[in-house]
Amino acid sequence: MNFVHRYLGESRAVTEGGATRLGFAPDTLREPTFFTGRVSRHLPFREAISALHHVVVSDLRFKPKDQTAYFAWLQANEQQLLAEALTEKDTIRAEIEALSKEIKDIDARSQVVMRPFYDARQRYFNRLYKEDLDAWMVLDPVITVHPDEIFFECFSLDESTYGRLSCDHDVFERLGDMAFGTTNIDYSHTLYDEFQKIRSDRHTELSIDPDGFSVETTGEAAFREDKIDLPESWMRGFLQVSSAMAQPAHVVDLHPVDMHAILTRLAARRERHGPRSLRFLLEPDRPVSVVIEPWNERLTFRRSIYRGATGAEIRLWGRRRLAILARALPLAKAVRLHLLGTGLPSFAVVDFGGLRFTLGLSGWTANDWSRAGQFDLLAPRADIDADTAARVFAALSRHHFADAGALAAETGLDRGIVGAALGGYVQAGRAMFDLDKRVYRLRELTRTPLDAGALRFASAQEAKADRFLGAGLVTLGPVDRADGRRSLTGTVLDDGRAVSPAIEIDADDRMVGGRCACGFYIRNRLARGPCEHMLALRRQFHAQVEGRFEAEKEPMGSQA
Repeated sequence: MNFVHRYLGESRAVTEGGATRLGFAPDTLREPTFFTGRVSRHLPFREAISALHHVVVSDLRFKPKDQTAYFAWLQANEQQLLAEALTEKDTIRAEIEALSKEIKDIDARSQVVMRPFYDARQRYFNRLYKEDLDAWMVLDPVITVHPDEIFFECFSLDESTYGRLSCDHDVFERLGDMAFGTTNIDYSHTLYDEFQKIRSDRHTELSIDPDGFSVETTGEAAFREDKIDLPESWMRGFLQVSSAMAQPAHVVDLHPVDMHAILTRLAARRERHGPRSLRFLLEPDRPVSVVIEPWNERLTFRRSIYRGATGAEIRLWGRRRLAILARALPLAKAVRLHLLGTGLPSFAVVDFGGLRFTLGLSGWTANDWSRAGQFDLLAPRADIDADTAARVFAALSRHHFADAGALAAETGLDRGIVGAALGGYVQAGRAMFDLDKRVYRLRELTRTPLDAGALRFASAQEAKADRFLGAGLVTLGPVDRADGRRSLTGTVLDDGRAVSPAIEIDADDRMVGGRCACGFYIRNRLARGPCEHMLALRRQFHAQVEGRFEAEKEPMGSQA
């Protein structure tokens, strides 16, 4: 996918006297979106936006040392080095014999001789990392201005970590003019040093510069245009995050000190073998307990009581990514964890009071959001007609944010239909689910609607399910209904072999459980989303039994 961003100048931070001005350059090719306000809560804002920076630059993928330049130098100088070695072999032998008599001083002398080389090598790799870092940051953060808050969204370099900083308007004083909407902002990691200069004894002004949208042709030279060949994984990642946020989860309220205790224990020891997980032991109305593996060290937090209705044992992987929260915890008022399940994504919401930082982690560090779990497939799937979808989107556009119940009351539509329509817009990148306030928000991820054809199927499993249905290879079995839930069984013919999947759908039309005998399910369970046989069974059920859904012929994104 190719995208073009056009910025008037560059984002900058200017500190003069007793004031700091943070000016972000918006994308001038998008609808005018601007905001100006003076920050009234300096230190929480500094720590929260610094945490967002740590997400932007985070990359925990294995990075082997690049020795290309060294081998090129070695090849160019090989003959000279060999000639020098042969010429000086007698001298070198004498030196070695002399050194062997002073064996205690060899290490010290070696360090002295090699120190210039080590220093030069370190400077080289530092420069290489910084240059590659600029190249890797291909997706500028997204900022959205709404009537109640302004929020930033970004992804890490390894695409396994999502960050969101939301600031209520109460966090600012002397608000200026603003235009609601979403835009990309020019963002550089050099801004981080300027963030650190924010102090409570000096004014700090946040500005998304409206001047970027009112320049004349004569100012053309001031523009900087970035043409980005954006990988689909980045786009799918944003779409999957909102779908994962909308899924049922075990909510754990932790005292900030308790979260800091977990990070402290992780920093104190380095595991050398697996399993490398945090095991949360949750019992209703009991203190939260966490077991740190592989040492099986158990921490029980008397300040943090689990208020869920049912108990659970959930293992969280890729735990060292939580270190991003360490700096923000001293000023935090509360930390809320949303745990979807073992091997599934998790979200940590750090509340500063008016400022909230959300850290979203995929199931494992090695799995980016676009591959870790197809959570849009767990959400309600419906073929909503264009007029109905447009009514829902128009209602959301009028308010900028609302929950499904309020939109259902306003449009007169069934809540399930509204939820399915909103899910379609989330999958099309035109809306997102706000985990903090439990509402859907208008958020146009791109300047133009995403290409429906490029995002026709979110996974190979969905494409296979579509083929099963088209060939009439799906047979629905008995349907059990209890407490608003529906348990489905059936048969799918896959290459002449009968596979018998089973799934469970809750009252909100979300898939909350299932099983299958296929290899995909045996290897992954639901950690990577449902298999193709579960998806085919679910769609057959909606088409055959409930009647209000038909087998999907066209993606929701094309109607939106």
